[in-house]
Amino acid sequence: MNKPAPAISNIPDIQSTKDTRHIAIDKVGIKDIKHPVVVKDRSGREQHTVANFNMYVNLPDHYKGTHMSRFVEILNNHEYEITVKSFKRMIEEMTELLNAESGNVEMTFPYFINKAAPVSGVKSLMDYVVSFIGKIKDGKPEVLVKVEVPVTSLCPCSKNISDYGAHNQRSCITACVKMNDFIWIEELIEVIEKVASCELYGLLKRPDEKYVTERAYDNPKFVEDLVRDIAVEFNNDDRIAAYTVESENFESIHNHSAYAMLTCDKNKKG
Repeated sequence: MNKPAPAISNIPDIQSTKDTRHIAIDKVGIKDIKHPVVVKDRSGREQHTVANFNMYVNLPDHYKGTHMSRFVEILNNHEYEITVKSFKRMIEEMTELLNAESGNVEMTFPYFINKAAPVSGVKSLMDYVVSFIGKIKDGKPEVLVKVEVPVTSLCPCSKNISDYGAHNQRSCITACVKMNDFIWIEELIEVIEKVASCELYGLLKRPDEKYVTERAYDNPKFVEDLVRDIAVEFNNDDRIAAYTVESENFESIHNHSAYAMLTCDKNKKG
């Protein structure tokens, strides 16, 4: 005969017991948990995707542990539509539920945009990596949006010194922005693709291949040019309060990458 399950009130709560070492922990929680989410895109449609979450709170020196199951409960309460606003509420709920003073949530997911090829107009999906990075301290939540955008870059030096041709490479540009006002994910991606030697497409016909090849050749960019040109665009956009831009060019003639990074908090500029 099966024994009845014990009442929750009769089960000891070890995590809430006192710890005698008196050492606070900066971050404690769950890492690398996958969960389905729905993200609304600029067209008004909903993208059903799977996100990877990291969720942490601080732990005061007098507690032995945190309640890990509560992180999963929070995800289950927010699975249907994720926006910057709802993501901010998730961070607030997490710290309240876990009685924490500070917390961090990182959510990373694939994001798709239906793009038309530049000449033929044939449409195909391009995938990007998008992250929402949130933190809360002293009751003040903050959300950053990060996009990772693959592009083509063509070396200005190679073009200048060669009698014909120039070497190009696939590049990955990462922009992490803090917003004063709402910006669509698509807008951030478009800014980055605009400054590249050429953007990428999922499907190209022969006239499109000719276009992207010549477009890159006519628009050479060093890795330094890429981050600076994006910085100019972000500096002119009042919706962006702060940003970090990185570019890694996976060289086609070297066994290493070229890299550049710059960061700017517009509220702290001169």
